[in-house]
Amino acid sequence: MNRNGIVSVFALGGLHEVGKNMYAIECGEDIVVIDCGNKFPDESLLGIDLIIPDIFYLIENKDRVRALIVTHGHEDHIGGIPYFLKKINVPVYATRFTLGLIEIKLKEHRFLRESELHEIHSESEIQIGDMSISFFKVNHSIPDCLGIVFSTPEGNIVHTGDFKFDLTPANNERSDLHRMAEIGNRGVLLLLSESTNAERKGFTPSEQMVGDNLESIFMKCKQKVIVSTFASNVSRIQQVIHASKKTRRKLALLGRSMVNVVGVAMERGYLDVPKGMLIDARDIHDLPPEMVTILCTGSQGEAMAALSRLSTGNFRGVDIYPEDTVILAAGPIPGNEKNVSTIVDNLYKLGAHVIYGSGSSSGMHVSGHGYQEDLKLMITLMKPKYFVPIHGEYRMLYHHQLLAESVGVEPGNTFILKNGDVVDIQNSVARSTRTVPVGSTYVDGIDVGNMEFVLRDRKQIAEDGMLMIILPMSRENAKMLAEPEIISRGFVDNNFSELRKRMIRIIQETVDELHAADRYSWNVKKKQVKRLISQYIKERTKKEPMIVPILIEI
Repeated sequence: MNRNGIVSVFALGGLHEVGKNMYAIECGEDIVVIDCGNKFPDESLLGIDLIIPDIFYLIENKDRVRALIVTHGHEDHIGGIPYFLKKINVPVYATRFTLGLIEIKLKEHRFLRESELHEIHSESEIQIGDMSISFFKVNHSIPDCLGIVFSTPEGNIVHTGDFKFDLTPANNERSDLHRMAEIGNRGVLLLLSESTNAERKGFTPSEQMVGDNLESIFMKCKQKVIVSTFASNVSRIQQVIHASKKTRRKLALLGRSMVNVVGVAMERGYLDVPKGMLIDARDIHDLPPEMVTILCTGSQGEAMAALSRLSTGNFRGVDIYPEDTVILAAGPIPGNEKNVSTIVDNLYKLGAHVIYGSGSSSGMHVSGHGYQEDLKLMITLMKPKYFVPIHGEYRMLYHHQLLAESVGVEPGNTFILKNGDVVDIQNSVARSTRTVPVGSTYVDGIDVGNMEFVLRDRKQIAEDGMLMIILPMSRENAKMLAEPEIISRGFVDNNFSELRKRMIRIIQETVDELHAADRYSWNVKKKQVKRLISQYIKERTKKEPMIVPILIEI
């Protein structure tokens, strides 16, 4: 065990939010990290591409970080891996399909050769220090998903990964109930279990339902069929392939992530695509429309994804015509509803038949995350002494706590954590009394880091605009050589000409006063001009544009 004789569980991401999952187990001098995902920014994070976990604590202890274990290949579990490995290059353990997706990311970041990747499966065992690590198979909406068992000197700690219990999965990858029961019988001290659907009653519907509905709709369609879904949902993609085969359609793929994932899935044996079915997007118009299926990205309304471009007629060489059928085979993630609605409206304007909505309303999607009865079954099989609900917003974690108590977890033995909270286990007793520093790291192009000041400036410009004040100054005597030039961008006022005259007077008076006081410092002049102009604009317009003074020495 570590210096204090304690085994510790760290929550580093994925709590009270959707995405960027990351947890860690510390035992002795060894730290093992679980997952490293990303999430996508909302409209308030202007220009930000990705949000990944803050790994400050892990960097501080990088000499003790031994491995990264990945439960499955969804973006919110693997999207941050290239950025993590560039800071802490440790061995990565993941299943065959998950490794294929990770390799694509590492190639894009030109970091594959420097990375150490190890393939694991449900029968694998890893020994790291005093921890013996084993796995069990779970069913989810992507192939090759695992739960993890950490056998430590204090007891067994289990991380479920994302899961549901589907007895008729499209990919025949069933959860290993017997293995879970065996783990529970051996004793589980602490269970970390995902909470995404903790508010939804019953069991999650089977993926088989979607396959049957897809085939029924394909049979009725007389023109092209366009199906948009998550590229990672290989089971759904296989169902589209089966429906296309039954209706004698060729299949075209649109969207880089769709092409990449299908390529990995075919190469590694996770997709069965009949020979000759796949066609290039450029060949779509060479076939009768009733012989074409298009499988594309963009089910969440992403602006640059294939479906969005199709809905506005901006996908070169591919068009949607009246009587085509568009199927959104994925429910909108909370926060994406507005963007999805816009795309649906655009598709209707093109004359397409559109099938969309949640799984219960359209029959085209079922969740990959367990409902309440699935979650209760997991807890019942594992029989943990202590319980930590993970992967969800606060209300989901709270409802999961109630479910745990309803099936035998003692009140007071559940920890609803925040990112940064730590559960320490000593003498088989768990407590959460401390935290480590965490937050979000922003990815903006090639820049990675805390961009609080950049975002603040962008928000200010977006809301109130910007004023640039150009001051031509004499290098010899620091006097102003001409009237300052004021350039406005995004700042609108009906009386701008009057404002401009008053600003010029303020600037001239300020520079003259500073010159008379022998305060020649350019920085002093810029700061004073910025302060007084900001004050004047706010008084007159109630706005706070960004003020950028620029001194030009002549």
